[in-house]
Amino acid sequence: MERWRESTGARRGLQAGHALGAACALALCLLLLSPFPVYGQAETHTAPLRFGVVPQQVPRQSVRNWMPLLRYLEAQTGYPLQFQTARDIPTFEQRLLQGEYDLAYLNPYHYIVFNATTGYLPLARENVPLQGIVVVQAEAAIRDLKDLRGTTIAFPGPGAVAATLVPRAYLARLGIPHEAQFVGSHDSVYRAVARGLFPAGGGIRRTYEALDPEVSGRLRVLWSSPPLTPHPVVVHPRVEAEAVDALRAALLQMGSDPGGRAILKTLGFQHFEPAEDADYDDVRALDLALPRKLGK
Repeated sequence: MERWRESTGARRGLQAGHALGAACALALCLLLLSPFPVYGQAETHTAPLRFGVVPQQVPRQSVRNWMPLLRYLEAQTGYPLQFQTARDIPTFEQRLLQGEYDLAYLNPYHYIVFNATTGYLPLARENVPLQGIVVVQAEAAIRDLKDLRGTTIAFPGPGAVAATLVPRAYLARLGIPHEAQFVGSHDSVYRAVARGLFPAGGGIRRTYEALDPEVSGRLRVLWSSPPLTPHPVVVHPRVEAEAVDALRAALLQMGSDPGGRAILKTLGFQHFEPAEDADYDDVRALDLALPRKLGK
């Protein structure tokens, strides 16, 4: 598959390929026609900071959901931001390993790995705990995880902590053998299970609740994990301290700003909280093993 990258930078233009072209066109429309207000402008800095978003959803949906947040941060801080994602989670991991993103929204296990390898630091985090789920078709005869013995289960990617690693570890502890098929994103998992391509799939509560009702209406949650510290926004150590402080402050105040709350609601968030490395010790304590090295 061709390398997919979305960008808000006007200098980059539209890339070849119909999927990317459609996503970029949507990004441009959002820039010009966004329903969100234009906030008071801070002093503008010229070089854009690349903001990577883990591909939990199809690209067009990610652009639609995240562009208002990037515009808000730009207006509050004066630092231009360039939206980027990847065609799938392994490609996103490779870009994190190479330090391609200046900022990124990623899962807790990604933070632990790429804090150690690339040096990413926590900037802020969601306030609602992360919860992994396993979904099946609404009318399926499957009533227990044991009914999945010997089946092939859809997962977004090998390094998706709550959507892949936690449910697979739980299945292993129960002695339930299964095969894993990695389909690239949370949305792809849900749609594949809804269509009957797989008997079950792994996801997280927030992306499931954000689904199109036409899809979620054909699914039900079979199993839910214990709560974990949620996804952070992280920053690469090369980003200057002044920018880090400004972006952190803007993220943390969004929940107290009516315009900011409206943007967060679109993402399924309530507000951001301060984040520290020690917050993710609960994920470290799981001692989750990957079937391969992340980013390799």
